[in-house]
Amino acid sequence: MSRLLVLSGLAAWLGCTLLLSCLRAVRRISLTERLRPYAPAAGRERTPRSLLSADSFREVVRPVAELGGGRIARVVGVTEDLARRLHRVHADLDPTAFRLRQVGASVGAFGAGSVAALLLPVPPSLGLLVVLGAPALAFLVIEQRLAQQSARWQHRVFVEIPVVSEQLGMLLSSGWSLGTSLQHLADRGGGACSRDLARVCQRIQQGLAEHAALQEWSDEVQVPAVRRLVAVLALSHDATDLGALVAEEARSARRDAHRRLLEAIERRTQQVWIPVTVATLVPGVLLLAVPFLQALRLFSAA
Repeated sequence: MSRLLVLSGLAAWLGCTLLLSCLRAVRRISLTERLRPYAPAAGRERTPRSLLSADSFREVVRPVAELGGGRIARVVGVTEDLARRLHRVHADLDPTAFRLRQVGASVGAFGAGSVAALLLPVPPSLGLLVVLGAPALAFLVIEQRLAQQSARWQHRVFVEIPVVSEQLGMLLSSGWSLGTSLQHLADRGGGACSRDLARVCQRIQQGLAEHAALQEWSDEVQVPAVRRLVAVLALSHDATDLGALVAEEARSARRDAHRRLLEAIERRTQQVWIPVTVATLVPGVLLLAVPFLQALRLFSAA
């Protein structure tokens, strides 16, 4: 118990030191760092970092966090690439920063669980379960939150893609080019597809071909309706009436969305009958039990 208390104290001290080192009000900035913005680019030199700082700790923990976090995610059933999921939801974090955030939350949960196990009068087995389960729970909560954000983004794209396809078909039928139509939809819209199309237009402006940029979007979002739309748009240089093909694909996407909506309505309708059935069966069983017990008494008395 004393060793666990010492380890908890060391972990808390290390965490507080790292957190305080990130605050400018507490951390003293060296003269070299203060003069760095005014130094010429050619004469800049990398200043040596202190042994105990947030940057050095991040460099040490980064490979361990990436490798260990990926393996833990695969163990719990998450097989999709982390970079793809972060890129899908337009997150500001890269995979390394995301894994470091998970490691930080796990370390904090370990410290809190250790303190709680020492201060609360709980059995040693339960205390050990809290100490080991709190870091895993913190890690999985952050992973599950990202998975939910990714699923919600895919659902938003699936819901918006029929309208976006119809608008794209009308623009193409009016004589607009594919690149101009995509830019127009990206500028005028405010949904998930508009943000994705803005990224597609940015990739096109960087020199990537239109079909390649759209294929990146299809591979990233992993929505069947988007995959079919991109396959139709790949015929932009071969088809003479691309607007009609896109409009037909929009009708197909709308039928899929309508079918999924009906499935959701049917499932919710069936779920309504569960409490009704339970509320009906329980009083019925009680009413049947009364004469049954009375009959048993009569037969036992006879």
